[in-house]
Amino acid sequence: MKKLFLKSGLYVFLILIVLEGVARIFHLGKDTPTRFLDEHKVEKWVPNQNGFSVTGNRRQNFSEFHINNSGFNSYREFTPDQNRIEVALVGDSFIEGFHQDYYNSIGKKIENDLPKIEVYEYGYAGYDFADQLHLIYSYKKQFDLIDHVILGIKFSNDLTRDEYKVVTGRLALDTPINKLLKKSKLLVYCKSIGLLDPPQELLYKTRKFFRSKNPEKPLDEQEALRIKNEKEKTYLANFEGLIDKYGYDKNRFTLLLDSRITSPIFISYLEQNKFKYIDFSRSFENSKRSTTLIYDRHWNNHGRTLIAKVISTYLKKKNTGDPK
Repeated sequence: MKKLFLKSGLYVFLILIVLEGVARIFHLGKDTPTRFLDEHKVEKWVPNQNGFSVTGNRRQNFSEFHINNSGFNSYREFTPDQNRIEVALVGDSFIEGFHQDYYNSIGKKIENDLPKIEVYEYGYAGYDFADQLHLIYSYKKQFDLIDHVILGIKFSNDLTRDEYKVVTGRLALDTPINKLLKKSKLLVYCKSIGLLDPPQELLYKTRKFFRSKNPEKPLDEQEALRIKNEKEKTYLANFEGLIDKYGYDKNRFTLLLDSRITSPIFISYLEQNKFKYIDFSRSFENSKRSTTLIYDRHWNNHGRTLIAKVISTYLKKKNTGDPK
């Protein structure tokens, strides 16, 4: 019996070694750059990192990333001055673009259409509106030199807080233990395709069961509507509070949004108070091809091309292209 356990353990170990080798040879596990908090308490990536982002099962999406000196995924460095036209794209993972080769990003597509401008992509997964304004405020001297700043915003999850605070949960992903675990490409791959989800969900449900004495009751339609209205009021108040605290240049700043998933209350507020915004909903609705990836809601190459086109069209209407 003892020999059986020893042999079984040895075989399992050898199988894991082989699978680890396969994951590395075929690059099934993604490379995750290291995060850090800079002197302004801005969360970003450690500069000058390179690697490959792998998403989806069986490596459905494989793209190269490059973290520049400023700590963002970009094909260029951010060096604004008075003699060029610059556009900044600020947002979350949709702007960050790990799902696309960094040299074929939204910014690069815009530059291909408008060769006289430079596009700086300040994208970071998880950034909400508070993160974005805190970033701009922290690097005010740099952003003051940029002609147009476009901020991606999703009303339902980018306005849940009224002040900026460091999100320790994201930084915890780079603890020594997590860094050690990420060295195993097999483990990274198993997590990315959902093999580790069932035990994690079971643990979560077990904890929730023992902590909750009373089961949650489903909400009726009237109560759900009341909660929805209260959230919208809170999000709008958070938007007002953030721009009051950090400032908002209506002449240079423009929001990028999808009106299909944006509260009419917020749209009405923007129009009444003369906040400029770019709505890409019609472009996506008219597309005969899919605009998102198969396995999640991030934009695919076609979707990112459409986003670049609506931004380019907007900039052309503003007569962008001549030096300052």
